[in-house]
Amino acid sequence: MRIWTLAWPIILSNITVPLLGLVDTAVVGHLPDSRYLAGVTLGATLFSFLYWGFGFLRMGTTGLVAQAMGRASDTDVRNLLGQSLIMALVIGALLIVFASPLVSLGLWLLDGSEVATDLAREYAHIRLWSAPAVLANYAILGWFLGQQNSRVTLMILLLTNSVNIVLDLWFVVGLDMTSNGVAWASVIADYSALAFGSYLVLRQLTLLDGHFLRERLFALAAYSALFNVNANLFVRTLGLLFAMAFFTAQGARQGDTVLAANAVLLQFIMLTSYALDGFAHAAESLIGRAYGRQDWHEFAATVRAAAGFSFWTAVAAGVLFALGGNGLIALLTSLEEVRATAAHYLPWMVMMPLIAVWSYLLDGVFIGTTAVREMRNSIFVGLAAYLPAWWMTQGLGNHGLWFAFMLFTLVRSAVLIHYYRRYRRTYWR
Repeated sequence: MRIWTLAWPIILSNITVPLLGLVDTAVVGHLPDSRYLAGVTLGATLFSFLYWGFGFLRMGTTGLVAQAMGRASDTDVRNLLGQSLIMALVIGALLIVFASPLVSLGLWLLDGSEVATDLAREYAHIRLWSAPAVLANYAILGWFLGQQNSRVTLMILLLTNSVNIVLDLWFVVGLDMTSNGVAWASVIADYSALAFGSYLVLRQLTLLDGHFLRERLFALAAYSALFNVNANLFVRTLGLLFAMAFFTAQGARQGDTVLAANAVLLQFIMLTSYALDGFAHAAESLIGRAYGRQDWHEFAATVRAAAGFSFWTAVAAGVLFALGGNGLIALLTSLEEVRATAAHYLPWMVMMPLIAVWSYLLDGVFIGTTAVREMRNSIFVGLAAYLPAWWMTQGLGNHGLWFAFMLFTLVRSAVLIHYYRRYRRTYWR
């Protein structure tokens, strides 16, 4: 039950993310000119990729803090927070300094219309001011999750999204702002979350023994463990982003209808990930603690429990998509041609959860043990199967593309299973 206690706040907080996207879309979508919606869509897409790329600040912090908790080292827990926050603020400041070339490159890659790109550029230059807050919030969330406190994740994300939604409505509807109002709402919400998160951090620090060490915070050599973990996670995330971007680009080559249908079906994958991520994040914390204590009985019990929750959730998702997939497609789009095309490729969604579940689960195991090179390797072995498979199945059209993407997921899961079985026979016992 400890898995479920940690997982449910994460699952619930994940659900708030698409809700915010829906509100952003609804608010800007009711402006008299569609260019504003196009601009926000381009800008938001750019930041989704940019900030996701720095998600290692959350994952790396969780694994190392969980291990420090297992060793009962409050001093390490404190100093990992300080190191992660310093890294987040430095990276955030660099993003602001290099805003112009980063935004120009990102928008060039997205290749939107001239008018939409101009609005997206204005949106992006405003949003970049929130970079230090967003990245610091990643570090704070990872720190609390490493201490098995997932309810803070829910509290911070609920606050962020609530403030964002209220300000969206006030700026755009009340003050007649446009896409720039949506951007400023996000910036203020991110700094509000940082202020609240900082308050929670200060309160938690009073419960910890130990103290901050100057030599741990301001000596570059002291960051070696954090740098090693985060560098591998960063490379792993770039590979995953490439896989998703390649899938989207190849779908776009087959026409707008296929592109739209694939976008609808990818929402099915996102829906599954909201639940499976919850169990994986819970596993990160519990497994990290067991690993830090070298308690292999607790380690094995946690993996079994997380695997059980994850497997049956994946089965439920597959059944849901098989029985209610067409209804879900109808909720997501009213375009008959897109509905019919998405329904044609729906069987891939029925199979996907049972294949992807193991990569989600084992990501949690390997983050908890900070065996992140193995996670990195799984992505690139998967890509080595994905790209040739796509090339050889181009004659099958979109079915070939989905087959290649499914193979990428299957190979990634298989590589992680191989590493897990080998390490359980050798190091993790």
